[in-house]
Amino acid sequence: MTYSIVARDPQTGEMGVAVQSHWFAAGASVPWAEAGVGAVATQAFLEMSYGPRGLDLLRSGATAPEALERLLGDDADADVRQVGIVDAHGNVATHTGARTIPAAGHSGGDAFTCQANMMWQGTVWDAMARAYIDAAGGLAERFLSALDAAEGERGDIRGRQAAGILIVGAQRLDEPWRGVRMHLHVDDHPTPNAELRRLVEVHRSYEHLERSEELELAHDAAGVRREREAALAAGPDLLEVKYWSAIGLAMEGRHDEAAALMSSVNEAGPGWAELLRRLVDGELMDIPPEAAARLLADGPG
Repeated sequence: MTYSIVARDPQTGEMGVAVQSHWFAAGASVPWAEAGVGAVATQAFLEMSYGPRGLDLLRSGATAPEALERLLGDDADADVRQVGIVDAHGNVATHTGARTIPAAGHSGGDAFTCQANMMWQGTVWDAMARAYIDAAGGLAERFLSALDAAEGERGDIRGRQAAGILIVGAQRLDEPWRGVRMHLHVDDHPTPNAELRRLVEVHRSYEHLERSEELELAHDAAGVRREREAALAAGPDLLEVKYWSAIGLAMEGRHDEAAALMSSVNEAGPGWAELLRRLVDGELMDIPPEAAARLLADGPG
């Protein structure tokens, strides 16, 4: 009832899972990953424990094939499971149980594996693999290409409902939640892959915005401008991105640009101007009074 891809990017060391299914919130149950450890997709007659248990085994030093062997060996119903695993060294392991609902199968390559079950036809997993290999861009973009390829082969026999992406970094951390690079899922949507692609673009915009804030603390003015412009280009209609970009521009003394940007935000409602007042009154941001006054001039009174 699901198709997914599990992969490690050999250039960056990032790992993750992308999935689509006609099952509510599949993006919250199928993918599991931990920075510097590995990634797991558990599906078909889903056994949720394969995710956390698989990561535990990888964390303790097992390779992807060794972890999968342990998981299947402990499961009396292994013949109805489908699982894909990649470890931090790029080893992969895949299982499609003999009683998994057809069309079902898997296909893979260097540091990745695609798996699918309950498909219209048995061409889905090979098409996903080819698309992933041929796609350009980072791991998220290549994942999206693989998901689109599955839909090009008619995908799930029931249609489509949910999708998700989980990507983690290459370095193992004491606080593993800090290693999550992207975690997005579409729980209930008529075209979940298209919606997931839109969310990835939104995520990119926020990544640039957050990066601009980091560079501001590092006093890298050129870097701040570069990342802010990239954030606005990736998300030109995102109110949060426009709002904080306007404040940044005002703090740099670029009042006309800031005011024009803030004016379009203020049109969305009075809460944005009120937030600015509270930031200034509470001294929560170092916004010069003249900059705040200019930003509020065209806002609600």
